[in-house]
Amino acid sequence: MTMTHSQFKQYQQRAAESLAAAGIVLTAAERAQLEIADFGLDDFERSGLALVIYINTDRVCAKELILLPGQTCPEHLHPPVNGQPGKEETFRCRAGSVYLYVTGDTTAAPKATLPPGWGSVYTVAHEIVLHPGKQYTIMPETWHWFQAGPEGAIVSEFSTRSTDEHDIFRDPAIRRAPVVQPDNNGS
Repeated sequence: MTMTHSQFKQYQQRAAESLAAAGIVLTAAERAQLEIADFGLDDFERSGLALVIYINTDRVCAKELILLPGQTCPEHLHPPVNGQPGKEETFRCRAGSVYLYVTGDTTAAPKATLPPGWGSVYTVAHEIVLHPGKQYTIMPETWHWFQAGPEGAIVSEFSTRSTDEHDIFRDPAIRRAPVVQPDNNGS
C-alpha cells in the first residue's frame, strides 16, 4: 500500500497549518515543497514526519520537522558520505514537545511509547526531552530516533550538509522516499 495523492496533500496542509499556528511563516514555494516522509511503512500518523528544507548546501542545512501527536521518526544514523563525516545536527524545539533517544544510558521510565513489535528496530534508549526553546546536538554516526509528545511537535534542525537519502535505518523495511499514487479518480 502507498499514500494517495489526496492523502499526501492533506498531510502537507496539516503540516503547513501546524507551522502557521506556531508563527512560522512559509513562502508559497516552501508550502508546495513540504516533504511527507512515511518511510514506506504505510502508517504515516504513527511513523513519519513532514519537513520543509530552507537551505541545504555543501556545508549547511536548515529545516523544520513537523510531527503529529505521538508520531515517531524511526531509529537511524547519518553515515559518512563521499569522504565527509556524517551529518551533525542540532534539534531546537519550537512547539509542543519531542522525546529524543540517543546512544547512552537507558532511561528508566521513558515518555515515548512504541507500538507492539517495534522493539527490535528501536535499540537506543537514552532520553532527552525537548520543550520550546530547548535544544540538543546529535553528533555524526549516532543512532537516534524521536517521537512527538501528545500535542505534536515542531523542531528546527540546523546541521551540516544533509544527505538523508544515505541515512541508515535499523528497520530494513524503511524506504526514505514516499511512494505517492494517484487517487482512484486519477488526480
